[in-house]
Amino acid sequence: MSNWFRRHCPRPISILVLVLVISGCALPPVAERTESWSVPAGQTANTRLGSAIAPLAGAHPGESGVIMLENPYDAFAARALLAEGAETTLDVQYYIWQYDITGTMLLDALYRAAERGVRVRLLLDDNGISGLDKPLAAMDTHPNIEVRLFNPFVVRNPKWIGYLTSFPRLNHRMHNKSFIADNQAAIIGGRNIADAYFGAGQGALFADLDVLAIGPVVHELSDDFDRYWSSASAYPATTILPAADQDDLALIVDTARQCSLSSEASKYICVVAESRLLKGLLEGNLEFTWAPVTMVSDDPAKVLGEKSENGLLSRQLAEVMGSPERSVTLVSPYFIPTQAGVDIFRDMESRGVQVRVLTNSLEANDVAMVHAGYAKYRKPLLEAGVQLFEMRELSGGVPVESQLQNNLMGSSASSLHAKTFAVDNERLFVGSFNFDPRSVHINTELGFVIESPELTQMMNARFDEQTRVIAYELVLDEGGDLQWLERNGEEVIRYNHDPGTGLIKRMMVAFFSFLPIESLL
Repeated sequence: MSNWFRRHCPRPISILVLVLVISGCALPPVAERTESWSVPAGQTANTRLGSAIAPLAGAHPGESGVIMLENPYDAFAARALLAEGAETTLDVQYYIWQYDITGTMLLDALYRAAERGVRVRLLLDDNGISGLDKPLAAMDTHPNIEVRLFNPFVVRNPKWIGYLTSFPRLNHRMHNKSFIADNQAAIIGGRNIADAYFGAGQGALFADLDVLAIGPVVHELSDDFDRYWSSASAYPATTILPAADQDDLALIVDTARQCSLSSEASKYICVVAESRLLKGLLEGNLEFTWAPVTMVSDDPAKVLGEKSENGLLSRQLAEVMGSPERSVTLVSPYFIPTQAGVDIFRDMESRGVQVRVLTNSLEANDVAMVHAGYAKYRKPLLEAGVQLFEMRELSGGVPVESQLQNNLMGSSASSLHAKTFAVDNERLFVGSFNFDPRSVHINTELGFVIESPELTQMMNARFDEQTRVIAYELVLDEGGDLQWLERNGEEVIRYNHDPGTGLIKRMMVAFFSFLPIESLL
């Protein structure tokens, strides 16, 4: 048999098969990992963060303070400041972390915190850390840093091999994003850690939205981090990644220093230095909005198919948001309502509830297959009375020194990535949850429901203002066909097919729309 194998299998295929057979794509046991838990907020009350937050929280019992991080430079500055300000713990959880300007700078910020004696726990989904195996293994050697990988791939290079034998497991991902300092202040939202989310570099940029929070919801978030950290899918980096060499950590530190001295990074640092959030913090006049805030989060067992209905974020979200009576305003980059969603929106419209949706246009969508899952519902949504808007691709590449405007969509961005929706001018959701089957059934998600009429009305007002500037409005003509309206001041331009796209791309989307893959999108 072995001779036949050598004669008939090309060498690359032989190697691939042997790797699969030898590895078995089997994960190591997690039973022997060390357990750790978030430090109770009472034990960090005397830290710099705790001392600054205590009088504010004391004046608003039962409420949490929030600041919307719409501007990407504010969003980066907030994370950097929490890393620099932490004295006891940093608990950090992300779906994507790239080894670019912002990713390198934030890894360095975590390292410097560990050097000060801060305990750093870094939990990353293993699907979104391409090129980081060596840096993460090196970071994990620091006595104050522990790295865990969520739902990891066994074969490290190329990772896609894992899908050949473990697709049902690896198709599930941890999409959560959170950054918690001293169990006193935290950031959650839609942004991953990469230049595209923070306005750095020369590539495409994502318009996104985060929340900086203080108060009791932070303690809920810390408990949720513990739940993921000690879940059956969180593996110590030492059991997954190749062992780090003795000098690797010093090399990583040196790489970060060299990165910070590059011309691109220097320009970016200058822009961040002008952040309104940074100035407000230094001047002591940051203004939080205080309101009841509820955390919603999927049970991490969702990726193993062991979820309960009460453990689903979608179920929690429906209970907290309640039944809309007047309006729903939804912003989602990947929007696949399914027929059930169309029926729900139709019922809302029939009850007099105004439904408005902003998602990516085909020219702005970075995943054409997902757009195919959405495109077939455009006519039914419009026929149901839903107002539908698609974000235009406004720029293919934005210089780092150009400022993104401080608004919900970010007018210099080239693709929408924010995930938020508002109900009845009273309640607002911000988090990682997309309105699609993947967020509902496959990935784990995280978010806050903020019961603030002030913030909700502000979001609705900005939606009105910005959709006229950065989005196409979809309508049906007299014959029932789709049209896209682009408004430039008083001028209105009409398109009869997806604007800014070629025939081949539109044909691909049409083809994908016939495939039975909606449940995977």
